[in-house]
Amino acid sequence: MKKLAVLLIAFMAFSCGKENHNLTVKGHVKGLKKGTVYLERAQDSILVIADSLALTGNSDFELHANIDEPEAFYLRLDRNNTNEKQDKIVFFADKGMTEINTTLKNFVFDATITGSKQQTLYNEYLTVLNRFGDRNLDLIKENLEAKQMGDSAKIASSERALTSLLKSKYLYTVNFAVTNNDSEISPYLALTEIYDAQTKWLDTINNALTPRIKNSMYGKTLQNFLEERKASEE
Repeated sequence: MKKLAVLLIAFMAFSCGKENHNLTVKGHVKGLKKGTVYLERAQDSILVIADSLALTGNSDFELHANIDEPEAFYLRLDRNNTNEKQDKIVFFADKGMTEINTTLKNFVFDATITGSKQQTLYNEYLTVLNRFGDRNLDLIKENLEAKQMGDSAKIASSERALTSLLKSKYLYTVNFAVTNNDSEISPYLALTEIYDAQTKWLDTINNALTPRIKNSMYGKTLQNFLEERKASEE
């Protein structure tokens, strides 16, 4: 009887959480016949499941969570095939509705995401970042071909170009973060995209944050990250 009571309490707690959610993530995975979608979030440096849904013969999904402020989430697809990689879509959510539509074939790359104003900014950033990625792949290919041919001049040239491209990517990220200093996207990009950049660049972002963002989850995390880094550099 005591065990049954514990189970009932646990079920009621879960049900209340579902009913009181303030974030809904819904969408469609074209071509998906069977699989499980997971809504995940970072907690203490690991990903935890906020909600999940097993799909059988239905490509539509709806997941829920509770959030206190805008936050990055992950939509993971498990195709129920142990030999296949479980893909993750990263997106920025706020209270309300986020919609994600994609395909089974290209789960990550075909994703279209609408919802929060933070996601709109994130989309803008990723559009430019993808161009850096494409150029980086081209330069890597050039570098490999030069090494195969033993062309030292082309090897040196492609390596200089790769270094310059990385610096340009970092500077673009710093400028984007400073320009959007009143968005949670700003410290998030510093922590995820250029965490290994020079301390002075991260400081530039941190010092530009508005008081509201400095007091946000990502703002506080960036401040702590910088303090730990500076202490290790002394």
